[in-house]
Amino acid sequence: MISVIDYGMGNLWSVSKGLERAGAEVKVTTKANDILISDGVVLPGVGAFHRAMENLEKTGIIPAIHEVIKKRIPFFGICLGYQLLFEASEEGGGSKGLGVLKGTVKRFKGKIRIPQMGWNEVSILKETPLLKAVQIPLYMYFAHSFYVEPGDPDNVAAQTFYGKNYASLVSKDNVYGIQPHPEKSGEQGLKILKNFCETCTNRERN
Repeated sequence: MISVIDYGMGNLWSVSKGLERAGAEVKVTTKANDILISDGVVLPGVGAFHRAMENLEKTGIIPAIHEVIKKRIPFFGICLGYQLLFEASEEGGGSKGLGVLKGTVKRFKGKIRIPQMGWNEVSILKETPLLKAVQIPLYMYFAHSFYVEPGDPDNVAAQTFYGKNYASLVSKDNVYGIQPHPEKSGEQGLKILKNFCETCTNRERN
């Protein structure tokens, strides 16, 4: 069973339906006990970073998130959920994140349209279970005004160019994060969700 964390800001329906299409049994939940017994956990999200952290704190689920990651249960942050994995964001004058990964979330600058909306290429830099057997070139759907600047370049599995190259997918041990929306990215996005489900199944077998 894969738990999708509900903290009042996620695109829960599309993410859960995408995971179901990928073959997963899905439970949308706000309960720590649910995610602690899951085979995998997904943190989706749309909206403001600081409000998302406030909502997560209100649910009381943050300690369980850290425990899940410590237990090596596959954890997947999508869009805002990806950004929340890092230490802080410039949004709202500065907000503290979950601190699972080192790095900062920054706002796009320069002569580009903000937010980035639409399809763009995801250029693969290193192998990771999420990108197994995806079609190259890989194009996915984006909708965001902020990007992640990871503290550890070794965690960056793919990048995207939008005014500058930035990390659009990270992978470290059992933690994965992706900026574009796989649930809105057609067959290749579905393949990424299937790959995540496979990592969860493999862990269960082991």
